[in-house]
Amino acid sequence: MPSLALIAARDISIIILAVSSIIVMALLSVLIVQTVRLSRMLRDEILPMLEATQETLGTMRGTATFMGDHMVQPVVKASSYAYGMRSALRTLLSGQPSGGRK
Repeated sequence: MPSLALIAARDISIIILAVSSIIVMALLSVLIVQTVRLSRMLRDEILPMLEATQETLGTMRGTATFMGDHMVQPVVKASSYAYGMRSALRTLLSGQPSGGRK
């Protein structure tokens, strides 16, 4: 027959295992709840922010295209024409072609 000390050690081991199992289950439950809260936060807060960011980027892309088409291109063309006219006048008045050739 097992000794009294061995029976007491067995009972204490069973109690320790039961308590540790309860603690692990409680912590696992907390982990599951936190995971659910994180997924809700991602769905409810992060996704709308990403959508707003994508919309802003689309607006910026449209603005950059508009500025390029209606502001930058005409200025570049006008500058090119002015440079061409200046070169033509310089050539006509000095008798030498511009561009550094002598």
